[in-house]
Amino acid sequence: MILLWLAWGVSFAAETGVKIQGKKLVSQKPPFTLLLPSEFQLVHSSSQENPAESSRTRVYFLVKVKEKVTEEMVILQIADKTNPQAGPMAVPPLRPYSEDRMYSRNRMEKGKVEIDYLIQLMAWNPDAPSLKPIVKKGVIIPHQWALQGQFIFGYKGDHAVFVRYSKDSKSFGLKISEEGRQWNKQSISGNEKKALEDFQKVFLGMVESINIMN
Repeated sequence: MILLWLAWGVSFAAETGVKIQGKKLVSQKPPFTLLLPSEFQLVHSSSQENPAESSRTRVYFLVKVKEKVTEEMVILQIADKTNPQAGPMAVPPLRPYSEDRMYSRNRMEKGKVEIDYLIQLMAWNPDAPSLKPIVKKGVIIPHQWALQGQFIFGYKGDHAVFVRYSKDSKSFGLKISEEGRQWNKQSISGNEKKALEDFQKVFLGMVESINIMN
């Protein structure tokens, strides 16, 4: 089975399985916790059955807004195996949007669980199909470059967890370029590099905070 990147089409509200307690995110299934970089609001959740893959995909959207505009965003996706007789759930490799703007890629172990992660530049697009559920709820997303960290891990062959945390590139209090070539990893410097270094520190702290219960 493969973890679906996004669950669209016919969907319904995800059952309660994730809680936000201040900056702490708590998942009941699979059981893990992590510390978020900020206090986020859970604005939307959905769930979709995938019969062909004997799985269910749950998606949770969390945002932090400033002056009614999104400044940070977390998309949490959890795939659950629904057929006990099916084989272990496969966890696909992370793929950057652009090799030129992928700044780091690595993995770490938490207990017996291997976590893959990467950091890159991406573009927030409020017209993207993946963001429609929260835009329809009145969440304002700027059309803007954003720094993004992703991580993914499997849990006992029965679950797979995929997290994307992104932050508006203009929210670091620095004057940054809107030209993509200024962000290429071969030449990044100045304020763009400062913003990246700040983001890397925060995102790696988030990954380090993951506590997976066996």
